[in-house]
Order: sequence, then C-alpha cells, then structure tokens
Amino acid sequence: MARSGWKKYFYREFTMKNLTRRAILAAAPAAVPFLSAHAAGQYGPGVTDTEIKLGNTGPYSGPLSTASPIPKTMAVYFNMINSEGGINGRKLNFISYDDAYSPPKTVEMTRRLVEDDGVLLIVGATGTPTNNAIWRYMTEHRVPQLFVSTGATKWDDPKDHPWTIGWQPNYQSEGRIYAAYILKNKPDGKIGVLYQNDDFGKDYVKGLSDGLGDKAASMILVKASYESTDPTVDSQIVSMQAAGCDVFVNTAISKFAAQAIKKAAEIDWKPVHILSGVGNSVGATLKPAGLENSKDIVSDFYLKDATDPKWRDDAGFKSWVSFMDKYQPGADKSDNNNVIGAELAATMVQVLKQCGDNLTRENVMKQVANLNGFTLPMLLPGITINTSPTDFAPVKQVQMGRFDGERWQLFGPLLTGGVG
Repeated sequence: MARSGWKKYFYREFTMKNLTRRAILAAAPAAVPFLSAHAAGQYGPGVTDTEIKLGNTGPYSGPLSTASPIPKTMAVYFNMINSEGGINGRKLNFISYDDAYSPPKTVEMTRRLVEDDGVLLIVGATGTPTNNAIWRYMTEHRVPQLFVSTGATKWDDPKDHPWTIGWQPNYQSEGRIYAAYILKNKPDGKIGVLYQNDDFGKDYVKGLSDGLGDKAASMILVKASYESTDPTVDSQIVSMQAAGCDVFVNTAISKFAAQAIKKAAEIDWKPVHILSGVGNSVGATLKPAGLENSKDIVSDFYLKDATDPKWRDDAGFKSWVSFMDKYQPGADKSDNNNVIGAELAATMVQVLKQCGDNLTRENVMKQVANLNGFTLPMLLPGITINTSPTDFAPVKQVQMGRFDGERWQLFGPLLTGGVG
C-alpha cells in the first residue's frame, strides 16, 4: 500500500433508534461536485456518485469481544480515506453492528445491512460460526461477503460460493504446520488438543490430524472441546495433564486460550505448548494469562508483531505506529487486532480502487479475484496477497515464533501448509 502515513479520521459510537446494539459509522459523506466521469459508471446497491456503503458485523460484546478492535480500526482507516477525498471522489460509509458473536444476531444484523441499509457488500465480519450463519444468504442474494475475519477453510470455495472470500491463513493449513513442528521436535509426543466445538475448532483438528498422518491416532490422546458460551476450560486442561499429555495444541479464542495458559501454570503442567494464530495476541491473550506463564509458547504469524523492536526501522511498521500514536493513542499496540483491522480495510480499499467507476457487485468480485502480489505495511516480509478466480485464499504463508516472556521471536522460514 503506497502511503507515507495514516491520516485524519473521525470515530463515533451511537445507538440507533429501536436497536440495542452499538455501531460504528463513518462520517456522513460531504457533498462533492458532480463528476462527469461518474455518469458512465455502473453502480450496485449502496453506491452513488458521492458514496459507497460498506457493511460489517463485529463482536463488540460477548465471548469474542477481545476482537472488537478489528472493526473499530477498520472504521478509523476508512475515515482516513474519506479525509483524503475518498475513492474516486466517493466517501466510504461504513456501517458496523454488534452481533455479540452470536449467529442469530449476525443473521439479523446482516439482513438489516443488506435489506434496510442497502450496503454494497459486507467486509471483515468476525468469527467462523457467525459468518457461517450468513454464508448461504449471501450466496443466494449475490452479496459480496469479503475478507471474513476467520480462517475457516470453507471460505476458499469460489465454485460453489463465489460471493464469499477469506483473508487470513486457513486453519487446516495452520494445523498441518503444527503437526510438522511436533513431528520434528517431539516425534514421540502425547498430544492434547483444545478446540471450539464448531467449524472453526474442527478445522484445526482436521489439519493437525492430516498432518500427523498415520501417527494421529496414537499421538493424539485427548481432543477436548468447549462451547463459546462456557465459563471456563479449566477441566479440559486438568484432563490433559491427567492423561499424560506432553504436547498441548491450544486453538482457542483469546478468552479461553488465556484461561488455558493460566490453568496450566497453576497445576504446574509444562507441555510443549503450541498456540494458534487466532489466540496469539500479546495484549488480548498473553497479558491476561500472565507473560511469565506464556514463556516458551510457540505460535505462527503472518503479520508483524507490534511488540517486537526488530521492526522499529521498518517503513510499514513505522507507518502503523505513527497512526496509532496520533489517531488511536489509547489503543493497545500489543493487541494485533489493531493491525488486522487496518490491513483488512486496506485490502478493501485496493479492491474498490481497482473497480474504478464500475461499482457493481459483480465487478467487485471480479476485482477481488485479481489481487496479484498485493502487499500491505504489516505483512511479514515475503508474504503477499494473491487471488484468482479459482483461488479465494489471499494470505497463505506464516512464520513460526516463540514467546520469550516479553515478545514473540520469529524463527525458521516462511511456511505453507497444504490442505487435505
């Protein structure tokens, strides 16, 4: 993304009449002179000569509320774009509702965005079960469901679901990478897996099992699931220790990942601990769990870690830090959700720029499928975004890292896990 820095934004929260939810809404677009070039433009719902309506649902409350910085930072980024004149003279009207990480609420809010607010598309909605709840609706109504903030493998299905695309590395690929790490470093390990009892968690388990191959049955001793509404996962951790597990694959969301780390320390269980990319935020997971308790945990990354001083002279990192310091001074830089939100929004802006004045839903999907070698300020060096009409998995590579008690230290080459 060719920018020297991230500029002004406007942010406000409000409660809409008759709605008991929180929303983020971009500043109302100011009138701009009519541009004759727009007269020949082709517009889909939510698009005029002066405005593009974008929709979003996010977990501002509920068990995944730690991820709320994602849509908040997206709103900030879009308002920065508006302050620079928008995209081809059109301001971005970003409407985001709280779904509390509850699929029925996601359905309700998505229908409101599409049928009442009249958005062009949905972008950056957070969560596997929540996006899954609207997947068929978006396909049937031919509404772009873009860059979902979830790594479920199912989002890479352009043949049967051509209106939905993921963004981050998919969970099955991550699971296979964890398996390769275990086979190399603990080939006789006895594995316990903590996973959410839905497509999100089961994707990780499948990837891990596929990666272990014939050894999966003998190496995985405990598969412990939890529901997103559970109060704790303490009993699952105790059961893994009791079963003799010496490898712990922790694929939980931040709330439960932190509980698991803390409980393992309390019972003095010290397995080889692999934490998934979903839960590896220093701010959202490791700080609540205790930084000392988190020492030596291994995870995978595709974005630069804001707590790592190695990036202090990196141009992309300096751009993000400048943005945070100037425009979100109260936000936690150690929470990588603030990075994810900005990079998701930047990817969306790139697609809209490629659309030009052809802002139909069909052309949006055409441009989504033509991101070739696109890079972002906070992607790790060597990682780029690539899509095609048959490839809806934009980010495919990761690098492993180990937590040293203060920050993540990257090691090894970039990795890509195949999906079986």
